[in-house]
Amino acid sequence: MKIPSLRRMAGVLILAAASCFCGAAETAPAPAAPASRFPLPATDDGLPGAGPLRRFEWFQKLWTERRTAWAARVPQDQGAIVFLGDSITQGWGDPIGSMFPGVKVANRGISGDTTRGVLIRLQEDVLALNPRGVVLLIGTNDLEEGAAPETIAGNLNLILAELKKHRATMPVVLCNVFPSSATKKRPADQIRKINRLYFEAIKDEPQVTMLDTWALFANGQGDAKPEEFPDLLHPNGVGYAKWEKALRPMLETVGLVEAWPDDFTPEPGFTSLFNGRDLTGWGYPDGAPFDGLKVNPDGRYLVKNGRLIVTVSHLERVYKRLMTTQKFPRDFVLKLEFRASPNADSGIFVRGPQLQCRDYLIAGPYLDLKQYRPLDWNEVVITVKGGLAHCTCNGEVLADAMPVSATGSIGLESDHGQMEYRRIRVQETR
Repeated sequence: MKIPSLRRMAGVLILAAASCFCGAAETAPAPAAPASRFPLPATDDGLPGAGPLRRFEWFQKLWTERRTAWAARVPQDQGAIVFLGDSITQGWGDPIGSMFPGVKVANRGISGDTTRGVLIRLQEDVLALNPRGVVLLIGTNDLEEGAAPETIAGNLNLILAELKKHRATMPVVLCNVFPSSATKKRPADQIRKINRLYFEAIKDEPQVTMLDTWALFANGQGDAKPEEFPDLLHPNGVGYAKWEKALRPMLETVGLVEAWPDDFTPEPGFTSLFNGRDLTGWGYPDGAPFDGLKVNPDGRYLVKNGRLIVTVSHLERVYKRLMTTQKFPRDFVLKLEFRASPNADSGIFVRGPQLQCRDYLIAGPYLDLKQYRPLDWNEVVITVKGGLAHCTCNGEVLADAMPVSATGSIGLESDHGQMEYRRIRVQETR
């Protein structure tokens, strides 16, 4: 996947200095050029992994130039968050840190690279930096070169194993392979299969968090949208902005970037149900409360940055209900805010029944909301009166008269994707 000429991508240009000699020196033979420290291996013999390595002349030149420049930066890039991948990652440019002010970031994307190429260069380009964390997006070029999804996922497993071997607790955010097009030899069904295999690969890797960047960008047919991917392969400025906005909450949760502070005081008459520090007052049904815990025993619910976070599941359809230990037999008004990662699925339990709380415009069921703010904070207000609940999101009605039980707890559900809740408060009205 070579960078398109219409977009100026940050790269590294190595200039060779020319020397002038006078007299007899002018006739002396020129010294032999030093061998490159980072040549692309001429054959696959003895290389780790499987599948394609690109050996086009332009790629070999770029591979050598970028890796040589990075080698000179190893001391100053120590402890960086490494963005690792191909031209989509390279396309962030070297000023990627401006997206995350105050955070040391190193861009280790090479246009045209494959999962096998990343595996081969992992030690020198990434692990030598002792990174704080890694953001990984790779695999689309393998597909263009005819690699099977199983081969691509096999290389991913080897990459994750090396990252884990380096430091088992190092956070890794794994991005789904972006949608593209069959016209780019990247059909939607094959990309979906790669992403399913990627999800299976992280089942036993708690340090890896998957971000659903496929759902973030795919159209109804599973392909890239021309308004975000003009060449159906590389995102434009709009696409990069969406990617950054989707990444930030994940990076905040795993502790790689700081969260914006939230100084909030409930309105008069409202009582907080979540103290912003731990899970006091909450627990699983028929279980002991999680008072004093910042994370519950199975890790599905976490308190960080003043948020009650439903973490990303590593298994399909693992439902967990986190409920208040307090019950609410009287009428009340419940207010809270949520921020959903792409395609995230959660829910709010209201004295028994569940109101779907999701990344609505992708996951549904309220696909036509006009006021919903994707990848941002949204307010839900639930007014319970006389056994019925009136529910809104940013003022738009979700449910006008949802029947609820006579008494019960308020709760949250975990399904898939990351969901953050904050400012959870209630006012009893009768």
